[in-house]
Amino acid sequence: MKCNKCGKTMRPEKGMKFNQYRIDGWRCGCGESYFDPVQAEHILLLNKIRNQKFKLKLNLVRSNLILRIPKEVGEALNLRNGAEVEFSLDDQDRLVIKA
Repeated sequence: MKCNKCGKTMRPEKGMKFNQYRIDGWRCGCGESYFDPVQAEHILLLNKIRNQKFKLKLNLVRSNLILRIPKEVGEALNLRNGAEVEFSLDDQDRLVIKA
């Protein structure tokens, strides 16, 4: 990848800091840096969803309660049909789901 600032070839770099996350990108000797656009977009989507509150409905299927997760949350966390998530309660009886 060529640097838009100086025209030199940039070197790939892993673990560049972007919004409190570490993602891949490219860095040039002149100080210019570029982030991987796919990884950066994913982080921006996660940050957007983190600032929202969702009201979810429970549905009863046979004897199980089903919690429906909004599509954009599923996409941001790379959840697919049949994926497994971890479920627990914290000390204040809050539901914790880990993807």
